[in-house]
Amino acid sequence: MDINILAIESSCDETSASLIHNGEVINNFIATQSVHEKYGGVVPELASRAHQQNIIPIIDQALNHANISKSSLNAVAFTQGPGLLGALLVGASFAKSFAMALDLPIIAVNHMQAHILAHFIEDPKPKFPFLCLTVSGGHTQIVLVNDYLEMEVLGETLDDAVGEAFDKSAKLLGLPYPGGPLIDEYAQSGNPDTYQFPDTSTVGFNYSFSGIKTAFLYFLRDRLKENPKFIEEHLNDICASIQRKLIDMLMVKLRKAARKLNIHQVAISGGVSANSELRIRIVEEGEKYGWDTYIPAFEYCTDNAGMIAIAAHYKYLARDFVGLDAIPQPRLKF
Repeated sequence: MDINILAIESSCDETSASLIHNGEVINNFIATQSVHEKYGGVVPELASRAHQQNIIPIIDQALNHANISKSSLNAVAFTQGPGLLGALLVGASFAKSFAMALDLPIIAVNHMQAHILAHFIEDPKPKFPFLCLTVSGGHTQIVLVNDYLEMEVLGETLDDAVGEAFDKSAKLLGLPYPGGPLIDEYAQSGNPDTYQFPDTSTVGFNYSFSGIKTAFLYFLRDRLKENPKFIEEHLNDICASIQRKLIDMLMVKLRKAARKLNIHQVAISGGVSANSELRIRIVEEGEKYGWDTYIPAFEYCTDNAGMIAIAAHYKYLARDFVGLDAIPQPRLKF
């Protein structure tokens, strides 16, 4: 029997819909929200309103493109969390109403697990068990993945996520939101060894990025006192240096976890996995330590329904459905 699932992603500021057929992601449409740019970050209320405007057109687009009728669907999946409550409510409410009207089962998907399962959309695919460094604007985690639906968080950030550290650093440099990709862009022309920043690592596999953000703030404050045009004159080197430090902090914990667990299958996922230096470093570290490394396609790094769809496929096979009483969980854990 064919398995057709409609997947909906609405955890933050991307409204996305995807159709998956027998485990193959057919499409992955995303409606972005530019309204947040002038505020320097995502405004939850505006994000919710934009999701309400975008969700029907984007789902209609996905269904038409896949040439799959509503009557041919076997289930509807939605992001249950983590994320912004209002944004999650839009996707969850639509999914439940849609499913109830068509008498379809409902699949609730953990957004962070979906980021990891994005590795099973296209080849090459990691073998179990593997480690996944999951990095985004809201999360930084090292996850031991034993099976499609069996995962264990080994370490996570104790305060800020690395994506937030990138964006806050960019804001201090006067760059527009979202600033993380701009730091990556300017860093391409800079020398990462120009400026040194202190090590603010924690013990074990956990991360902390609040200290490096504070150090970067004081660094810029002191240099600007000496030269008001410091940022303007040295932007590329500054970006390269802070980016190198943040990625060094990520990699030291990942190496430690791989060594302790003797695992040689290592992956990255999440929005920050689109960072060019991180993608280069994971390959370099793999060659150095004998890892098989896996990097998702850019399309599946940021928030998208394709990853919700592949997660929903495996949950469908496990008959892992929820009722109409399922609610969004902004702080949903594994």
